[in-house]
Amino acid sequence: MLCWFCAEAARATCRFCGRGVCADHARFGPYILQVNRSESRRRAEALVVDDAVQCGSCRPRPHAVAMPELD
Repeated sequence: MLCWFCAEAARATCRFCGRGVCADHARFGPYILQVNRSESRRRAEALVVDDAVQCGSCRPRPHAVAMPELD
């Protein structure tokens, strides 16, 4: 796989969109793995990876999207 930006060999893929990125173009940020609702506290809690690979071209939303149909 080649880097989306420079066509060099990709070292990773973006966790959000799947684009290949080389070491020079890779960025890092949080990625939510799982969301759980705590019965005792009645609130949602997330399991997050802090340094997931991001390409910098796609735009993951910075805030959670409400999904009341799952409540």
